[in-house]
Amino acid sequence: MPRSSPLQGDLFAPTQSIPTHGATPAAPVVPAGQQALPPAATGGFLQQQPGRLVMDRPAQLPPGAQWRETLSGMQRLGYTLMRSRRRTIGFLISDDGLRVTAPAWASQAQIDDAVRQKTRWIVTKLEAWQNRRTQLSMAHTRWQHGGEFPFLGVGIRLALGAAPSVGAQGQQSYQGDPCCPEAGDILHLSLPMDAESSRIREITEAWLQRQAALQFQQRLQHMATQHGLTVRSLRLSAARTRWGSCTSDGRIMLNWRLIHFSPAIIDYVIAHELAHLREMNHGPDFWNEVGRIIPDYEQARAALRSHHPGDIPVL
Repeated sequence: MPRSSPLQGDLFAPTQSIPTHGATPAAPVVPAGQQALPPAATGGFLQQQPGRLVMDRPAQLPPGAQWRETLSGMQRLGYTLMRSRRRTIGFLISDDGLRVTAPAWASQAQIDDAVRQKTRWIVTKLEAWQNRRTQLSMAHTRWQHGGEFPFLGVGIRLALGAAPSVGAQGQQSYQGDPCCPEAGDILHLSLPMDAESSRIREITEAWLQRQAALQFQQRLQHMATQHGLTVRSLRLSAARTRWGSCTSDGRIMLNWRLIHFSPAIIDYVIAHELAHLREMNHGPDFWNEVGRIIPDYEQARAALRSHHPGDIPVL
């Protein structure tokens, strides 16, 4: 008799906003034979990291405004503070992120306390704001010198032409630390300035897939070992309908496009699949298992609902 297929749990259509633009980085040194990158888009940038959520300072603040940051649990919330004649502390989410308007008599401690009390509302609204920015900017992704793509939740620039550490044509060199990317990092591609956009996309995609294989394996092994779980194998997928899947015999698949997302989101998807090693369903016991692996998974789960793997236009 043919061997029956193992049970499989899937993570269908969970999603998260894909961050794109960060604050304008300082102009990099341009190697000989390479054109300078065009200016990066400006504006706030929402970064989601394990246990931390930061809104970067906008490139420009309104006259009389101050940039403030406050801790709320393990999250650091950044906001623009404006003083006014109003009687209460108000909150507004705009293209520049969170703006707090407070009366002149309110102390900084009172304002920070009000921000902390509104953390859940702020995070929800910032995620919705980021989703709108993502959909707009991703629709205009440019596969050219100076273009930008999201990598681990950070906007990375593309640079074509000669670079000291790039060898044969078509090779890549990352300027920065790919394990901890920052706004302003650059992926150098050894391609001519007039290279076809399809070729630029192909080379960038190959680099992203290698990063996904490396970083997903490291995170999966770490989390499995930490929680006493055994994974038989990990494979990358390019599925258009799911972010991941897990069979009852320990074979896990992760959508390589997750590499666009922040580490917190990637860890949630990994935890989701690891939980299927004990619960091949999505019942209460399954979600308890997810919570055992990542206690604060609800935020990442909620963030993933606004996108679908097949809706990511960048790839």
